[in-house]
Amino acid sequence: MAPPLVSVPMKKKKKPSLVLTLSAAGLLIGAGTLAYWLLSQRQISSGDLLVGANIIPGDALFAVSLTTDPQQWQKLRQFGTKETQVELDKNLVELRDRFLTNNGYDFQKDIAPWVGNDVTIAILAPAIVSKAAPKPVTTNEDPASDQQSMVMVLPVKNQEIAKSIFAQPKTLKQGKWIDRIYQGIAIKQSEGQAGENFSAALLDGRFLVITDSPKATERAIDAYKNQTSLATTGGFADNFPKIANVQPFGQFYVNVPTAAKIAAASPNRPLPAQVLAQLQNNQGLAGTMTLEAEGIRFQGVSWLNPNSQRVLAVENKAGQMQSRLPAETLMMLSGGNLQRLWGDYVLTSQGNPLSPIAPEQLRGGIKSLTTLDLDKDLLSWMKGEFSLSVIPSSPKAGSPDNFRSGLVFMVQGSDRNSAEASIKQLDDVMRNQYQFQVQSAKVAGQPVVNWVSPYGTLTATHGWLDGDVAFLVVGAPITDKIVPKPNNTLASTLPFQQTVPNEPNPTNGQFFLDVERTVKNFPIPTVISNQQTLLDATRSIGMTSAVSDNRSNLYDIFIALKKVNNTTPLPSPESDKSNSVK
Repeated sequence: MAPPLVSVPMKKKKKPSLVLTLSAAGLLIGAGTLAYWLLSQRQISSGDLLVGANIIPGDALFAVSLTTDPQQWQKLRQFGTKETQVELDKNLVELRDRFLTNNGYDFQKDIAPWVGNDVTIAILAPAIVSKAAPKPVTTNEDPASDQQSMVMVLPVKNQEIAKSIFAQPKTLKQGKWIDRIYQGIAIKQSEGQAGENFSAALLDGRFLVITDSPKATERAIDAYKNQTSLATTGGFADNFPKIANVQPFGQFYVNVPTAAKIAAASPNRPLPAQVLAQLQNNQGLAGTMTLEAEGIRFQGVSWLNPNSQRVLAVENKAGQMQSRLPAETLMMLSGGNLQRLWGDYVLTSQGNPLSPIAPEQLRGGIKSLTTLDLDKDLLSWMKGEFSLSVIPSSPKAGSPDNFRSGLVFMVQGSDRNSAEASIKQLDDVMRNQYQFQVQSAKVAGQPVVNWVSPYGTLTATHGWLDGDVAFLVVGAPITDKIVPKPNNTLASTLPFQQTVPNEPNPTNGQFFLDVERTVKNFPIPTVISNQQTLLDATRSIGMTSAVSDNRSNLYDIFIALKKVNNTTPLPSPESDKSNSVK
């Protein structure tokens, strides 16, 4: 979510603006890299796994576990602003009324006395049936079995109360409860009720399983008895404990290959066969959410399919770029090896219509604009740590305020001779093809090269730091903020230290965004609904990632949030007449 640069008004030219192209490419690479990091990728006890992992079918599409501790929910409601509290309360009331109030239940009276510390809700993928061989319908078949269904697992801490609740459920407003047996397990299911029909089973007195489909209940019982649950899915038991937490607010799991199959079967936007094959290399994405004093922390892990031929390079060599940037830096995205990251991105994005930017388009654009080959002339020597940052300018008296910030790209080179040859070629293109003035200059006694547009505005500056770190500044003339190395660095600031996680360490990449200052000084394009409300509630965002082993990645994300001084109680069913049972 990097703030957009304010470009210099220029006269129309026959050739596209290289400066704007470089700026856009830099921002796209940054956003794409962050998205890729987030989405691409012992003997244990049941306490290390998602609650109900031994009951949820292994092919579940998605599962989320949430705490039942009212103090944690109250703590969550203290974060943000009055506006975000209203939005959160609205969603909480809707969930409460859908599953409890509208069915005659009150959480504190009917559920809290017997339920465990966490409950889990899972979404089961629909059965993908071949058109050539339609599935026969049996007398007990759920007509909606080919649709996504829900499974809710409630661990039992007081068996007597839970058995009483199960034996004598609340009377339905419409329809009736019927009893049946499946694999020796007693099931109660509603029949004749308009809208949602629920089915429930008590497994060994330890778990109450509630679903919105009789078939889903059978699938959960099968998974529990036959040990085909989420707990036995490839890589789950090995990786989920890496993010286990003693008292999490919530945990989640996403089945990547199952999600890919559903997307491929969608008539609206089917995935190409090559994209589906690539996604089959990925197995799961899981995370833990915890509430801290100043915000919310997400610890995540992604892992490859155990049978995949693809492996990850265990290389964590990032963590120095924030010490080269000034304290006022608004955004920084860093990584450990740009060449390797690009290679991984190409592997997973080739032909993928959902990729932020197509690799072939970026290669072609750079080739046509600069005559340079992205892989051979540039990335071949970019094997070290890199960063993409936004630094605000300090307007000087009498100078035009054409840019409010500078986009700064830094990369540690592995071969300076090759790098200088490519950079010289780029200087020649700027001079001969775009009629820029290419001027040698010095900043704080260090040599740099300025590209000055035909209209006399300083457009870009490049040079070297510490002998092997190449930099390019596009936009505002802020080179004097990084040359020489600043005394007050981004790494030394409290917002960075309090937002960007220290773990995992060593790291292969970090991200920092000062949301408060960015929103205050730059227009942010709308990407999601209620975006401004969410931005107003956020102070800063930080992330640290690392390659855990040759098949998994770890992520630690912290969102520093504002707080509501006076929180009001959650509206009760009695006082909230609009949602009360009539």
